[in-house]
Amino acid sequence: MSLAPDIQAIATRYPSSRSAVLPALRLAQERYGWLSREALEEVGDALDLTPAYCMSVASFYDMFNLEPAGRHTIEVCTNVCCGLVNAQAVLESFERELGVAPGETTPDGEITLRAVECLGGCSTPTIVAVDHRYRQSVTPDDVASIVAEVRNGG
Repeated sequence: MSLAPDIQAIATRYPSSRSAVLPALRLAQERYGWLSREALEEVGDALDLTPAYCMSVASFYDMFNLEPAGRHTIEVCTNVCCGLVNAQAVLESFERELGVAPGETTPDGEITLRAVECLGGCSTPTIVAVDHRYRQSVTPDDVASIVAEVRNGG
């Protein structure tokens, strides 16, 4: 089913089609799970933009997946504030617990681990986003229970 009618409906809320590219990309990612070349072309066609423009926007933001991702995502902030309170150790704990490196998905296709530049929670680092829900003040000791919760559907 084409996304064009939904994307064009979104575009009516903006002064130009270019302004609607972020919500259109989000819609495409929700529908397809990631932004393939075909999905970027579909967004571009619906907004009268080039696929290259859509790709330039999608590749700028951490929230878009340009490769297939797991059913769940775990994102660890690695920016300065989180880095100062041991974000690297939290990330390494997730790597060990999941058996994958940042940017990889577990062999069962369930969880993608990502290191991201900033999740905007500088007052309570280290911030970890699990399926876009923030966890504050995460330590390496919290990692096993977070992974177990994700695997058990929580």
